[in-house]
Amino acid sequence: MDTSKQKVLNKFHVIFLAQSTMIGTGILSLPQSISALGYSQVFIPILFGIIASFTLWIMVWLNSKYENDSLFQINEKLLGKWLGKAINLLLALQFIVFVSGIINSYMHLIQTTALPEQTIPLPVFLFLLILVYIVNGGIKSIARFCIMTFFLTLPMCFFLIWAIQKGDISHIFPLFNFNGKELLDAMKRGYLSILGYELIMFYFPYIVDQKKAFKHSLIGIWISILFCFITVLVSVMYYSEWQLENVEYSVLHLFKAGEFSFVERIDIIGITLWVFLILSTVTVYFWAAKKGIESIRNKEKKSFGFIIILIIFGLIVMPVSTETQEKLFKLSNYAGYFLLVWPLFLCVIHFFKKRVQR
Repeated sequence: MDTSKQKVLNKFHVIFLAQSTMIGTGILSLPQSISALGYSQVFIPILFGIIASFTLWIMVWLNSKYENDSLFQINEKLLGKWLGKAINLLLALQFIVFVSGIINSYMHLIQTTALPEQTIPLPVFLFLLILVYIVNGGIKSIARFCIMTFFLTLPMCFFLIWAIQKGDISHIFPLFNFNGKELLDAMKRGYLSILGYELIMFYFPYIVDQKKAFKHSLIGIWISILFCFITVLVSVMYYSEWQLENVEYSVLHLFKAGEFSFVERIDIIGITLWVFLILSTVTVYFWAAKKGIESIRNKEKKSFGFIIILIIFGLIVMPVSTETQEKLFKLSNYAGYFLLVWPLFLCVIHFFKKRVQR
């Protein structure tokens, strides 16, 4: 467990922390999220990558002015102790609900496709035990897990070969057959699928070569963007426009295009391996939430992690309607956009304070 702000993250850690946090459940339904553009959605991942690159630069610039502080400490320095702690509490709560939403989505996917007879509480409990075990190892342990996850799940790309063979490349033309309203709708719903890279603002103090943090994190972002682009391209080739809009978790259905004489359902293999991608995403968010609670209390305790686990478990199995749960998790998802614009606001305050001090 991290007991001090030791610089333990090398360039490979930074690359795969950025990459892994962006590939969770979002990419499973990315083609559906941006289906407002129809077949013209192919170029959208590239646009997402450009936006992500710009917003990342602002985040890293802000962190570079406070090399030994995460966003939690920067909030307190720029906004004052009490307002800063209030913002930190909101961020920690948002991360907790966000993690709950990702786990809930994946568990229901498992239940509806692979284990229809299994109730949710036990798998959630076991998943959370693994989660807290990884997080208690510290940010370096999480980064190593992200690297392992990348190479374990990379072979899943092979499962797309049948969808490519059965698809029609002519679907991607014309490329820009949409209007401004459809573009904004796709941006609003689809960009959620690539969030995660903004967490660099919380593990930045642990990076060894901070001057190259932007470059290394950018590599991770564009690795994920490449996977998103391939996913969308193959989906457009394989599906009709109606299917792009209405088939949920369409990426898993791409795996069903494959045929092996000794495997009845290849998509089950994909769902099973996807647990590593879910873990690599939620571990970083969970770690950030735990650090947020520690910044509020000004102390580090393992018990904070177990308290967060109990909250997540309660949010997932709470006796409320599915509609209420979905509204809560959707609200948390859209609140994730807050972290994209918040650094810009802090940069303005930073400039203002520097000018006043002169």
